[in-house]
Amino acid sequence: MSSNQKIIVLRFSAMGDVAMVASVLREFSEQNPTVELIMVSRPAFKPFFDHIPHLIFHPIQPKTIHKGIVGLYKLYRELCTYKPDAVADLHDNLRSRAISAFFRLTGTEIKRIDKGRAEKKALIRLNNKIFKPLRKTVERYADVFRQLGFNITLSHKINKSPLEIPAKAHHLFTNKTAKKVGISPFAQHIYKVYALEKMEEVIASLTGMGYELFIFGGGEKEKVIAEKWAKTYKNTYNLIGTFNLTEELAIISNLDVMLSMDSSGMHMASLVGVPVVSVWGPTHPYAGFLGYGQLESDCIQIDHPARPNSIYGNKPCLCGVENCIDLIKPETIVNKIKEKLNG
Repeated sequence: MSSNQKIIVLRFSAMGDVAMVASVLREFSEQNPTVELIMVSRPAFKPFFDHIPHLIFHPIQPKTIHKGIVGLYKLYRELCTYKPDAVADLHDNLRSRAISAFFRLTGTEIKRIDKGRAEKKALIRLNNKIFKPLRKTVERYADVFRQLGFNITLSHKINKSPLEIPAKAHHLFTNKTAKKVGISPFAQHIYKVYALEKMEEVIASLTGMGYELFIFGGGEKEKVIAEKWAKTYKNTYNLIGTFNLTEELAIISNLDVMLSMDSSGMHMASLVGVPVVSVWGPTHPYAGFLGYGQLESDCIQIDHPARPNSIYGNKPCLCGVENCIDLIKPETIVNKIKEKLNG
């Protein structure tokens, strides 16, 4: 496909997956500056794409005006106004397939992600497991653009470029000498969450070393936990429910390191160039979902023949009496963070 093209890009959820798309589109835009991208995703995720040139964000409202097949046809008609040359389906779900089908009827070129479902199933099965690194999700995204005829080479490197700190967060950054550690201790699926009592041990150790801690990610239930930690330990701040996504990204971009589960916190930090120490349970970086540009050596996990047994973390661990993630010692996490901060 030649230059001066307009490409519709479809990826509606989940939060971490959409953040990974943003990392890919940033490099795509740099390498293909004459191509205009129309990113279709949920309105909440727009901040991920705010700093990407030649990109228009078009929101999908799946629970209201774009609900059902009639709503999707309405979205299709909205997207037609851009006069796109192709559709890059980075989601491959019912909604994205429906929109693609509408465009295909008009002769628009469609390319769709290969999610590698068979090899992922082989990676997580208990018997005859094929334990090997699979293609990174970001490369699967990039493959769709390559199939459309574009050249894109991913650097797989994080690029730290601190954003302006929000005015209402200035008080969090008055100490210019203390190292600042983000902590994203929660996840959508409980099986990916490190035991909260052990995470509290990590927090106690890190604050005792003089680091400043910033807790991200969660709803009202998680906010209560984070508030308790913030009141108990010095230099520990709860950010849940205090800042919007744009502000959170700006704050994260000014941190020295992020501690995260296999969750969106890892991908948000990756997007703004911050190194991540990640903690893994029934999932595994071999499935291709490690944060963009992050190092496998910074992944903390237990070696066990039953791991991984889940791609998305929605299934319990099969490692025996105790969950594999609970076998990780708090001091292992603390030592890795110290290594990243002092390395």
